[in-house]
Amino acid sequence: MGLFIAQAQAAAGFLSIAEDVPLMPGLAESPEAATVFDKPSGRIANTEAKGAVTAAAVRQFYAATLPQLGWQSAGAERYRREAELLRLSFTGRDGALTVRFELLPNQ
Repeated sequence: MGLFIAQAQAAAGFLSIAEDVPLMPGLAESPEAATVFDKPSGRIANTEAKGAVTAAAVRQFYAATLPQLGWQSAGAERYRREAELLRLSFTGRDGALTVRFELLPNQ
C-alpha cells in the first residue's frame, strides 16, 4: 500500500476543494468547475478532473489511497471522514473520462 501513497505524493497534487484528497496521476482538475460553499453544517464543494484514464483505475486508486488518509469506504464511490462525505461519479468513457468529486456534510 505504500506504493499508492507514493503515487499520491507523485500526483499533480491535491484537489483545490480538499487539500487532503489527492489528484490521481493522469487526471487534470478543471479549475472552472470548482465551487465551494461554507455552511453552518459544513462545507459543500465540488470539482471535476479529466484524463485519459479508466473508471476502474480511478476506483482502484482512491480505494487504496483514501483510507490511508483517514477516509473510510461508505459504499460505492463514497468515502466518509469525520464530518464529511466524499462522492465520486463518472461521465464520459474510459480514455476520455471526467471524474466529479463532491464533498458534503456527513449527516
